[in-house]
Formats: sequence, C-alpha cells, structure tokens
Amino acid sequence: MECPFGLLSLIEKQKVPLQSVEVELQVKDHVATVISTLNYQNKEDNPVEAVFVFPLPGDAAVCHFSAKIGQTHIVAELKEKQQAREEYDDALSSGQLALLLEESEQSPDIFSLSVGSLPPGESASIRLEYVIELTVEADEGLRFCLPAVLNPRYQPQGSEAPGLPVSSIPTSEVPYSLSFSVRVSSNRPVSKIESKCSMEPLQYLNSDQTEATVKLAAGHKFDRDVELLIYYKDAHQPSAVVEAGQDSAEPGTLMGDPVVMASFHHDFPESVRSSASSCGEFVLLLDRSGSMDSPMADSDHLTRIDSAKETLLLLMKSLPMGCYFNIYSFGDHFEHLFQKSVRYSQRTMRQALKKVEEMSADLGGTEILEPLQHIYGQHCIPGQPRQLFVFTDGEVSNTKNILDLVKENSGSHRCFSFGIGPGASSALVNGMAKEGGGHAQFITDNDRMQPKVMQSLRFALQPPVGDISVTWDLPKGVTVNVLSPPIQSVFQGQRSVIFAQLTGQSLQTVEGSLTVKYSVAGHPCQSQLSFSLKPADMDSCTDSPTLHRLAALTQIRWLEMEERGCDGEQSDSVKQKLVEVSVQSGVSSAFTAFIAVDQSNDRVIKGPMVHPELFADLYLKSSLFFFGDDDLFGSKNIFRRIYSSIRKRVLARSRDSSKPQREDPLLQLVSLQEACGRWLLDPALVVILGKTRQEVKKTKPGKVTKEVWATVLALIWLHSCKLEAKEEWELVAMKAVLWLQTQKDGRSPSLCHTLFSLRVHC
Repeated sequence: MECPFGLLSLIEKQKVPLQSVEVELQVKDHVATVISTLNYQNKEDNPVEAVFVFPLPGDAAVCHFSAKIGQTHIVAELKEKQQAREEYDDALSSGQLALLLEESEQSPDIFSLSVGSLPPGESASIRLEYVIELTVEADEGLRFCLPAVLNPRYQPQGSEAPGLPVSSIPTSEVPYSLSFSVRVSSNRPVSKIESKCSMEPLQYLNSDQTEATVKLAAGHKFDRDVELLIYYKDAHQPSAVVEAGQDSAEPGTLMGDPVVMASFHHDFPESVRSSASSCGEFVLLLDRSGSMDSPMADSDHLTRIDSAKETLLLLMKSLPMGCYFNIYSFGDHFEHLFQKSVRYSQRTMRQALKKVEEMSADLGGTEILEPLQHIYGQHCIPGQPRQLFVFTDGEVSNTKNILDLVKENSGSHRCFSFGIGPGASSALVNGMAKEGGGHAQFITDNDRMQPKVMQSLRFALQPPVGDISVTWDLPKGVTVNVLSPPIQSVFQGQRSVIFAQLTGQSLQTVEGSLTVKYSVAGHPCQSQLSFSLKPADMDSCTDSPTLHRLAALTQIRWLEMEERGCDGEQSDSVKQKLVEVSVQSGVSSAFTAFIAVDQSNDRVIKGPMVHPELFADLYLKSSLFFFGDDDLFGSKNIFRRIYSSIRKRVLARSRDSSKPQREDPLLQLVSLQEACGRWLLDPALVVILGKTRQEVKKTKPGKVTKEVWATVLALIWLHSCKLEAKEEWELVAMKAVLWLQTQKDGRSPSLCHTLFSLRVHC
C-alpha cells in the first residue's frame, strides 16, 4: 500500500498535491539564511485540514512563516504554543483559514505545519525562513545540507512522548522537483562550491571573487539530500562580526543591543600535534535496528550496516596498543561483546572482528537509551580516558532524553557521533557530540565513512584539553553578556564560535578583544582576536538580524539543556524565560509556535470539514527540508623498484575494466594487519601486492625476517597505491612503523631510511 506523504488531508489521507519547492540559500561567511517556498493546491471538492511534517536541521533558527492563500497573504506570529493551538482551533471552528507551525517537543529537527480550512480548488503558497551556522569539515569546507528525507522515528516502548510517526516510500515516487539557488558572499575570496548533485557552473559577481552564485541544474528530483561544500581562501583565520540591534527593540534587550559572533580556529603546538595517546577506553556503540539495513544513497548493494562494519574494521585496526575497548550493538534490546572493556590485543581484536562480521541489522527498533545507561553504569578504568563512538541513522523520537543522559555523564567521557545515511537526525547526532564534548560527523550520499571516522579517532587520541577560559577586554562602559554555553572541548584544527550581547555607549569607533586560553598536554595555549565594535551593516540580502537570531537560538538551546529538572521537565520560570526569548527574537522553540489566521470578514470557509485525530496514521518520507610520491624511497635502492613495480601492476589492473570488481583492496590489506601493527607474509598479502610469492622472497634482504619484510611491503603499497586515501590508513601505518622500530632487523640502514621516509609522510 502506498504511503502518503507531503501535505495531507488527515482523515481521508487525500493528498493536497505539492506543485513545486523553491529554495533560496544566502550565505554570508559562516552563516546561511534559507528561504523556502512550497506551492500546493487542494483538488478536492470540500475544504480540508492538512498537515505537513518535515525535517529541519536541529540547529536551525526558524524565524519567519507566512502563507499566500489565493490572493490573501498572511504573516504568522510567534506565540506561546498552547495559546497558538487554541487560536488555531478557534479559527477552524469559526470557518476561518488558519495555519500552525510547531517544533516537536521531543526532537528539535522535526516540524509540523497544519493548514486548516484550505478551500476547494484553492492554491496555497507557504514560505518558511530559517538561519543556520554552517559546520566546518576536515578540509575546511563549509557544509550545508538541505534534507529531503525524514526517516521513521522509533518510539520506545512505554514512552509517553508525542511522536510524529513516519515511514518510507521509494524515492522514485517523489512527484515534484526542486528549484535551488545559492548566493555566497564573504570578505575572503570564494575558492569553489562542490556538490554531488548536478549544479550549473559557478559564477563570480565581482573581480575579487568574494561574491558568487550557483544553481541546481534543471530537472533535479527532490528525492535525496542536497549537500553543498563551500570553500573560502584562508578560511581558518579568526574573525568577529558585530551586528547592530534593531531600532524597534528596547535597548538592554537581546534584540535591542548589538550582538557579536566570534570565531576561533585552534592550532596546537607542533609537539602536541605530532603526539598521539596510547591509552584510552574505546567503547563502540553500533545501531543494528531494522532501518540500518537500508541502502546508502545511490547504492543498491552497500547498506548502512555494511558501511558501518567496514568502518569498524578500520577503526579496530587503528587502535593503539595498550588501550582498552568494548563493542555494543542495539536495536529493541542491546548486546555487548565483553562483560567489561578488555585490553586491546591480537586475541581480543580478532574475537571482536569475528563478532562484527556476523552482525546484521536484525535487532528491531532503536532503543539507544538503555545501552547508554549500561555503558555509563560501568566504572571507568583509571588512566584510560573513556571515548564513546556512536554509529546510528539517528531515527529516534526521545532525542531530548538521550541528550540529557549524555550531558549528565559528560564529565566521565567524550562522545563522538556519526549519522549514517540520509535523514539522520541532526538534533541527535550533533547533540550527543556537543553534550559529550566530542565531535559529530554525517555520512550522506556516496561519502566514505572511513575518513570521517578516522578524523574523529585522531581527535579522540589527542590529549584532553583543560583549564578552558574566555576573557573579554572591552572599553570602559561596555559590558558583555555571553549567550553561548562554556566551551567544553577543543580539538586541533577545529573551530569554536561564541555569541555575546554587548551593552553600553560609544560602540561606533572603539575596539575590543577576546582571548581563549587552555592547556593541552601541559602546554599553555591561547587564541586572541581583536575586533572593531562598530556594527556591520545588516544583511542587505535578507534585511534581517541574522546574528541576533542565531544568538537567540543558542541561548534557547542552552536554557533547554542547562535548566532541565531532574524529572526531565523545565520549571515554570524557565519555560517563561524560554518563551520570552523566543517571542522577542522571533525564533521558534519547543514551547512556542507560529500561528497565522486570516481575519478577513468576507472569507469564511463553508462546507463540511472533518476534524481529525492529531497525527493519526500520518506517514511520510519525502518532505520539504530538513545536507604518487616518487621521492619517497630515494633513487638507488630496492624499495623504489618495488614501489614502481607494484604501482604499474595496480594501475594496469585498474584499467582492465573487463575484470569483475573485487572487494576494496585497502580494507583487505588492513584486515590482514595484526593488533601490534605488523603484517605476516601470507598468500593473501602477496595477492594484494600484485606479485608472486617467488618475487617477494627473491627481493627480501637476507637478514630481514618475513614479518618485517611483509610489513615494509604493506607500507610501500599504501604509499604507492593508496596515497589518495591516506587519511583512512594513516594511523594504521603509524602503528606499523612503530612496530618496525622495535625490531632488531628493522634497524638496518636501508630499512631505517625507508622507515624515516614513511614516518615523515605519516
């Protein structure tokens, strides 16, 4: 049976057809404003009440909602949620056209839009606007994702939280296309804009290339996430922008005073960057719910669980000797490999990988709360900092309960989360990393999961940062009210953002400064930023207080997490404060909703109108929104000749398209490595190297053991044939080099030269 989606008549489930989706993206430095318009038409003979449920990024500040019904234009107001619902019901009972937009109380990345009394034959054009801070990827690209998919949200048994149930339909059945245009501006030149969707050529609007536009190619079906990566030159430089308060707002309030957004790029000392911890307790938590059996986007053979299992193989091989680990998996119940975390060794690693190979997406629902409670209930191992890695497609409805638990235990661990596949909940994945002092990654479309997980593992192996402090140096008479929560984690190469409200006189000509200090591995570090207090012009494209709205959302989310009571409910005073900030700034929250009522006296809708049960059997999937080194070994030794020989064989093999595709040889090679870092000279390794057993034996120096020689050959193969995937195997190679350095026959002059070159390139 076909599952209805989009804007629906609730009881009869008659579609109110979505005619088109238009999205305009305006990017200013690290901040994006998204303006989306949906055009519908009621083709029924009677007025209908319709509901549209759709995903948005969990860190989006929804700040505008309006509709054009026929020739009538209605702009919604933001009000306390219960008041908005009552006004909506009253309007429907009076035959007035009304609209209600509200955020889910359980997950801030799900919104529902109710359209009441849409007249027969009438068209509806709905406009929604939100602001979002773009995340920075490992290669310094700014990531924007326009979600096209809202995956099923699992409701735990016994949960009383109101859910928004959804299920899937084939993406080929999405009946509408998407119009998507992008305009980017910055003080720095725009280097490039990349997307896996077909885009028209990038066009620069000025000679210094600080402004550019690009559009989605015509004919794109909105059946997958639209992801963009925007690159600026010198993007790692610190920056601060001051936005003026609104003239219509009272001075001393958030919207009436200037707001500053300060951005820092952290750079550790070289001695810290080159070191990696050899200790830690690594707890890996893998989602094995039924939804993990779904194929990755654009892939008919690789499922989410397959991709996660391949990544666990690489992750397990990259763990340092001396650490501890355990593997949990969960669905409607959870399993763990060991009763408690065990020391990493060849035996325990082999046992774990055998179990991972047997795993499948066969554990039912998505009960992630219970395994987390069990993990946090285990005593931490002295001297082994706990690092939690969570792999999930993020399809749960009790997001806030999970985030509360992670925050409650934030002092005993760091949490690194990974959202797999389209539709992964940004609220869950980002929230777990934020509350757990770790880092979040999303794997969409044809992304390889391995490089992103390896980046997080490198973060986890960095020494923990402590003594974090933020100091403001402002002119006399200027005070600061910090709106962002305290910085809890700092990683090499990562970015921290601070929002603050500035109050005082004479902000037009003076300067201020901001200093972030911390210590890492006994080294004191600091990042300092001087900036002008003169407010920049308001965004000329949107004519809206963009930074104020992001600052308001930051404060709202902080209040939601910091002030939550022991019973999971906010006190009345905190709810009142949240509503006050939300209404004053025009930014939606879990306790407010946008309400729009057509007050025209001559527009009373007549005809039978069915009053449905709220969210009764509303199922949908698709919706509006939510994204060779030839000098390595020298010129006169056997390693260079082996390098050339292997590379020629691999290139020749890759050009022979008539041969069937095989399993990824990189993963095959990594799977053969032992926990200590060495390889054995066995037939499987010889096959990957593209040589015969006789050739390998013939080139082996006489005093070198087979294990040392096999390990050297494996390293040569990685550097010669998989250099483009270095971020995936870098930790594996470093562990192999360290093992070679402990071997007596690994210290011969020729091998030492090779080891030195490998370590430099690792």
